[in-house]
Amino acid sequence: MKPWQIFLIGFVLGVIVGAGGLLTWASFKLKSKRRATNLSAAMMPASPGGAPAMALRGDTEIAGLLEPIRQKYHLPALGGAIVESEGVSIMAADGLRKQGESVGATVEDVWHLGSDTKAMTATMIAALVERGKLSWDSMLGDVFADMRLPASVGKITLLHLLTHRAGLPANADWKALSKTGSLVEQRRAAVSQLGSTELLSSLGSKFVYSNWDYVVAAAMAEQVTGMSYKNLMRTILFEPLHMHSVGYGPTETSDDLNEPWGHTLHGVSYQVDNPLVMAPAGGVHCSLEDWCKFISDQLRGSEGKRALLKAESYTRLHTAPFGGSYALGWLVANRAWGGGQVFTHAGSNTLNMAVVWMAPTRDFAVLVVCNQAGSEKACDEVAAGLIALRKRASETR
Repeated sequence: MKPWQIFLIGFVLGVIVGAGGLLTWASFKLKSKRRATNLSAAMMPASPGGAPAMALRGDTEIAGLLEPIRQKYHLPALGGAIVESEGVSIMAADGLRKQGESVGATVEDVWHLGSDTKAMTATMIAALVERGKLSWDSMLGDVFADMRLPASVGKITLLHLLTHRAGLPANADWKALSKTGSLVEQRRAAVSQLGSTELLSSLGSKFVYSNWDYVVAAAMAEQVTGMSYKNLMRTILFEPLHMHSVGYGPTETSDDLNEPWGHTLHGVSYQVDNPLVMAPAGGVHCSLEDWCKFISDQLRGSEGKRALLKAESYTRLHTAPFGGSYALGWLVANRAWGGGQVFTHAGSNTLNMAVVWMAPTRDFAVLVVCNQAGSEKACDEVAAGLIALRKRASETR
């Protein structure tokens, strides 16, 4: 793939590619002791002004990295983490849950992941493939035989959808779809609408980033199992990985400031999200620690270690089958600091930002979260700083 094509994909995804080429480093192991990731308010008194005490910010080095970047870009809050395959992680948060208030963000808060949900959805579906409920070549026309979809649509496979090679437009009218029926029925309706939708490209021929793809893929999973997407994710993914903070939609639905609020590009706070019908494409929120658990499993699987799925499933998840650089919920790139091939993705619901870079060859990943849209440059700097932190640690061992 040509450089300009890679740049275009990165722009569409909101992926922060700038962190990639900044550093090279020697591999090292994080200390096995977790540092300040689960402290409660009862363990440390609040600091003046109602902000949490330093311990609740998490790892002091990461907190020290976050603070000047957050201030530089005038952001409400930033969070960052480093994780490896065996689950060892260090993390921190800095700033405020809501701009103009005094309640500080903590390492226990939940953050909206946006399109970083896609890798989770793809992993759940990979489990169904392992169980024989679906195959990567399962076609829409077969799974939804009662819909009598046009031949061009009926031949769309699960693999086309999860790699954005189906030619579907970026979005359906999610607001209209969300007005009636259960979420399962709404996603089925999103499939039905394809009967009157013109595809943007022939199957497999062109990368067209689409949230619709992942909603339709989830609808296929619901159709063959008789279970809702939410229950599939809970039983197949979140419970086995002990991810207990996961939810969908806004991180906070009250005015109590128990969790971070999202903010627009101009710093105006809201607690809204896209309709839940499109949750498979970008609706998950969870704590940094729980996101680390998912990414740790992805590292283990990619490294051939014992993980939630079989090794061949992770190979499929992390391989771009139609050329280009998009796998299944992951953008594939090469970076010297990662020892070669790395995997990345970014997500935003226009009020939050989340970015992950994963380097299986070096057995680590960095995660960045922010509760304001348009924070790509800040997240870029945090990701680069986390990589640098790892490099410095290796040089002092």
